[in-house]
Amino acid sequence: MIERFWKPNVTVAAVVERDGKFLLVEEETESGARFNQPAGHLEKGESLVAAAARECLEETGYHFRPDALLGIYQWARPVGEITYLRFAFAGEIVGCEPDRPLDTGVIAARWMTLDEMRATRERHRSPLILRCAEDYRAGRRLPLDVILHYG
Repeated sequence: MIERFWKPNVTVAAVVERDGKFLLVEEETESGARFNQPAGHLEKGESLVAAAARECLEETGYHFRPDALLGIYQWARPVGEITYLRFAFAGEIVGCEPDRPLDTGVIAARWMTLDEMRATRERHRSPLILRCAEDYRAGRRLPLDVILHYG
């Protein structure tokens, strides 16, 4: 008999604040336009840090340099059986490609204050978006060397 093993979806997110505003992505979803941090799935053979930088570039055109692990967040979608294990990284923007085509489904990169994020929480892709921004503002940071990638 073959057993089925449950596995969470491993994702990464880039949390960036500049001039009092956080970088978000407005994207089309099955539930309409939603906000998220630049985020996505870890790809085979990729380090978590590299994945966060890649996802930010693909979704916003901004080059992101992670400098700290903000936290690891586990969230089960209320509908269906999908659980996300999100590794959120704090860091800074170190360049931009304004003419770069963005991932399919991305409407635009948006910069929002924490108050604007709170006011639009019904349009967030998950409760992790606001939680990550609040954790960032609270000063939560772990050094990147807590993550070991053998590859």
